[in-house]
Amino acid sequence: MAAASSATSVHDFTVKDASGKDVDLSTYKGKVLLIVNVASQCGLTNSNYTELAQLYEKYKDQGFEILAFPCNQFGGQEPGTNEEIVQFACTRFKAEYPIFDKVDVNGGNAAPIYKFLKSSKGGLFGDSIKWNFSKFLVDKEGRVVDRYAPTTSPLSIEKDIKKLLGSS
Repeated sequence: MAAASSATSVHDFTVKDASGKDVDLSTYKGKVLLIVNVASQCGLTNSNYTELAQLYEKYKDQGFEILAFPCNQFGGQEPGTNEEIVQFACTRFKAEYPIFDKVDVNGGNAAPIYKFLKSSKGGLFGDSIKWNFSKFLVDKEGRVVDRYAPTTSPLSIEKDIKKLLGSS
């Protein structure tokens, strides 16, 4: 796995899926990605999961993929096991996109993919992720093109997704 400092795209990383298997993100070359740190017990959970599912349903056949990374660093709002998180997202919100292993997005144990995302697009208040449902939009070459706040509605990003898919 590439170190965040030497990586040039998200395709340089390998992450673990919710069942602990390695997933080489280069398998997503040619796809537009929305990478989101998710939580099951956040005030933003219902609207984000609902709208993410709508976006996914609408664009998954056009080369769009959502990569969800559960994180328990904000108010302890993702306390469950990977199995419980997947069950929650898939049952309650019909999430059909991949949900990965629970990660830290900030601090010394931050997942390398998140170190890369943050160094590619710092937020309004510096690099650290401020809350659940921070979103990174990644182009087909694996470059981070935009970063959205937790309160940014997934549907409001639709025009940017369409532009990257070439379907505007």
